Amino acid sequence: MWFSQKNSKKQNSTQDSLDELLSNGIELTINELIRYQSKSSLINLAASKSLHGKMSGNYLARSKGRGMEFDEVRHYQNGDDIRAIDWRVTARTGKTHTKLFREEIERPVLIATDLSESMHFGSQLLFKSVQAAHVASLVAWHAKSRGDRIGGIVFNQQKHSELKPRSRQQGVLHYLHTLVKTHTNSTLETNEVATNQQATLVFEQNCARIRQLAKPGSLVYLITDAFHLSDEAVRHLAHVSRHCELVVCLISDPLEQQLPSSKQKITVAVTDGQERQQLVLGDKKLAEKYHQQAIKLSESIEHKLTKAGARLLHFCASEPLETQLHRGVASWIR
Repeated sequence: MWFSQKNSKKQNSTQDSLDELLSNGIELTINELIRYQSKSSLINLAASKSLHGKMSGNYLARSKGRGMEFDEVRHYQNGDDIRAIDWRVTARTGKTHTKLFREEIERPVLIATDLSESMHFGSQLLFKSVQAAHVASLVAWHAKSRGDRIGGIVFNQQKHSELKPRSRQQGVLHYLHTLVKTHTNSTLETNEVATNQQATLVFEQNCARIRQLAKPGSLVYLITDAFHLSDEAVRHLAHVSRHCELVVCLISDPLEQQLPSSKQKITVAVTDGQERQQLVLGDKKLAEKYHQQAIKLSESIEHKLTKAGARLLHFCASEPLETQLHRGVASWIR
């Protein structure tokens, strides 16, 4: 009886969360993505590394030059623009001083969202693909609030959509509608499940396309579970990070890290769409082995991405995005 009540409370809590998110956890709708327009203050896309763009805009460059934002005054040097001389400081000190400015540059935001087959999985609240779309939506709305241009790609194993950076709300809505369309088509696909080799190749190709699309100085978000990360994909991402700020949002599910606990040994069948095997829940040795293998895989992925110059953010599909941000799970983004 106690277990039944506990399970019932958990189900009610999950349904309450889904109702608040305007989601059923499996399918994706435009309304649940538009909802994040009012949540854009949860994150901050201020630049955290030097940018290399040459266009005017809303971000301060780390290099100093003639621009809109005053930075400091220093002694005049040969070659300085005489129009920048600070006559007040010069008169006060008796030595010629010149004003320096931080140049403002525009930073397009490129969002690459992975909606591949491995992302269509969730054991508690949301599919990883749905959570990925929520993260993409939050980033897009925040970028719009700063006046940035939003573009990027949405891809799965069958399709790839590219969206040129657009300013204002049209850019956000264009991206969100593409997310919904691609996600819906993914769930309706009747094609055979792609092999791991095919999935890896597709992921590599999309990373190569990110490399081609990302202009120097851009902020690039890759939202994925990184299950099909290869050395070739890492090579492309490393190239991106040399000229852009690269942030990789890793989406996970608790079942990928830990088997469910059970007081009794229960044999269950699991499949990845290609291979089928049996696991015994309640076997402590098996559960520990499963957990250690999951940790090893996660550490390997994180090491490769960090070495490529990416900043990593972790999000779980078992909790609302806002809950994780408020708790500080993704504090790196703030």
